[in-house]
Amino acid sequence: MSSKEIKLKIIEAGHQAVEQLIRVAKEKIIKPDPEDDLAADRLKNAAATKKLAIFDAFEILKRIEEEKESLEETLPNNKIDTKQGFAERRSK
Repeated sequence: MSSKEIKLKIIEAGHQAVEQLIRVAKEKIIKPDPEDDLAADRLKNAAATKKLAIFDAFEILKRIEEEKESLEETLPNNKIDTKQGFAERRSK
């Protein structure tokens, strides 16, 4: 198996991970029970979990896009960007 095929499988797994993180972020936060002393802690932990899931999903998507771009780049860009012509560059 080539490294390109492996990277494509990793990208596919990344998409699946993002979908699972989206499910976590969509879950409802537990409503605090007024008689429960730990309700505030549970609410805080649930909010932190959602925040972490969202940020992780964005980070994974960003990395997936970077890897896709690197896989699509087959030919390096050797174009020279100068204001000089060919003869002026070669005259040295």
